[in-house]
Amino acid sequence: MQVDLVQLAGSRGRLSQDPTVDQVTAEVIRGAMETICFEMAVYVSRTATTPILNQSNERNATILDAQGRLAALSVGIPQFMLTSTLPVRFALDYLGADEFREGDVFLANDPYHGGGHLPDYNVFAPVFADDGTGNRRMVLIASIQCHHGDTGGGVPGGYNITATDVWGEGVRWPVLKVIDQGIERRDVLYALQTNNRIPSYIGDIRAQMGAAQLAVQRLGDVLGQYGTPTVEESVDFMIDYAARRFREEVAQWTDGVYEADAYVDHDPLGNPDIHLHVKISVDGDRLVIDYTGSDERQDIQAWSTFGNTRGYTIGQIAAMMDPEIPKNEGFFDQIELIVPAGSVLNPNPDRPVSAGTHHPGADVGEVIAVAMQHVLPAKAVPQSYKTGIPTIIVGIDPITGEKFTDHSAEVYAGWCNAAQGMDAWGAQNASFGNLWKATAEINESLYPHIQWDRDYRTDSGGPGQWRGLCGSHYEKEVLVDAKVYTYVVGMKYPMPGICGGLAGAPNKMVIRYGSDNPFTVKHTAEWEPIAAGERIMYDYGGGGGWGDPLDRDPQAVLDDVLDEYVSVEGALRDYAVVLNGSLEDLTLSIDAGATASARAARRAAR
Repeated sequence: MQVDLVQLAGSRGRLSQDPTVDQVTAEVIRGAMETICFEMAVYVSRTATTPILNQSNERNATILDAQGRLAALSVGIPQFMLTSTLPVRFALDYLGADEFREGDVFLANDPYHGGGHLPDYNVFAPVFADDGTGNRRMVLIASIQCHHGDTGGGVPGGYNITATDVWGEGVRWPVLKVIDQGIERRDVLYALQTNNRIPSYIGDIRAQMGAAQLAVQRLGDVLGQYGTPTVEESVDFMIDYAARRFREEVAQWTDGVYEADAYVDHDPLGNPDIHLHVKISVDGDRLVIDYTGSDERQDIQAWSTFGNTRGYTIGQIAAMMDPEIPKNEGFFDQIELIVPAGSVLNPNPDRPVSAGTHHPGADVGEVIAVAMQHVLPAKAVPQSYKTGIPTIIVGIDPITGEKFTDHSAEVYAGWCNAAQGMDAWGAQNASFGNLWKATAEINESLYPHIQWDRDYRTDSGGPGQWRGLCGSHYEKEVLVDAKVYTYVVGMKYPMPGICGGLAGAPNKMVIRYGSDNPFTVKHTAEWEPIAAGERIMYDYGGGGGWGDPLDRDPQAVLDDVLDEYVSVEGALRDYAVVLNGSLEDLTLSIDAGATASARAARRAAR
């Protein structure tokens, strides 16, 4: 599905001009739909068996109308907000609405038919109801999208980061019908299972199928209670409402053209400085986001599909606007999105994209925030992260004798930027603030390893008037001989500071850490061997600071030193705060006069 130069994040049908439903009823129905979306996501968490589905929160549930317009969504990762709708639209366009029958369930994962990358499987089902005239027709579509741990293809784990084309990354399923009018397609499910290395994969797919079927039942109850016309008018009403609220907020922004650049250190092959450029135009209530000027080198290995780029764009813009605006088609329809075909953010439909869904995909949030930092300073927090891909460990489980694929999905801290008025905080992956990770204890019970260290890194949070989140020091010992496959960025270009804040500390990863033969990852570890008893060390980078570090309250700096977020040396170096006394004895105090003098000298030197 090739994407033209100019693409609109637009709706697929004319909105109702004069809905008769009242606002209270529309809001109640919207709330019911969002609750059903949340229930779909929770259903997967409680029934799937692999940690990346049942622990990571890396899923998103959505409800669309019969035209494919987004009506409601859950609180999974926002990047899925858009990549979960486009595969459904492809199915509607390709198969036709007549192929959607009561009791059907569909599956799709193809990056070039609306998806993000091959590990993201979308399962969706139509909802039928009486239209008020005695006829049953499709009214809504329930969708649940999740990331899976394998895709077939050349390597385990779903990330063949050195593949030369998308076919080398795994099996593409543009759209499959897995349940046909209530009858399970055993041939299709068997084909899915035989093209995947993980034994529990088909059980996880069934978890998604069950979630979609549960949503069909729940939405049927809503339609039965309120009637099809009222539900359809409510969807129209809320789409119209979101569009109006979006335009009203944009109209309050300062008109102008705002541009920025961001870079990814390298692609998995080591090609350097993958470039993103954005030009954001605000004209009254009109918002145009144009990525013209982004990298177009065809020999690189860093590609984000249009659907993925679109999702990250909307996720960042949504984070900078009033959270009370409903996230539906009316919201997304208001952004004119220009993504040149053939660029790293909209590749030709043969490019491998498993790594690019992270980078340069996630870096879209960074470049937008940097561009808008002087327009919306209080909201310019990059909804991004700097990882590369998960650290994939493959070996033989001594208990089962079977091969295991460990995605290293444990909790760690890193990359979260400060905001105006608030230091960054938390111990979760900063990917939109809600990509949860499994506890060390859960993963130790599933895979042969021990987590020895997972501490904040002192002085790793970006200095600023408000401080970025500290990164974390992570050590894992493998208990069997294994191999490690990964790709690391954020070493040359860490998380940026905003509005005068400084960047967070960079990433660093060492395999066989502490041994006589350590391997420091420069860009890619391609099945690097590690022996039983050896360790993986990952220093996760910190988030960027917000505002001038010399404006930070000296008491806040002292508090950070006492909490070991900042060292005594870092207090002077980064904040020009002079401390007397001893950290060990907890007798530290601020030398107010020396601090004032040091800060005045720093400002004069500028």
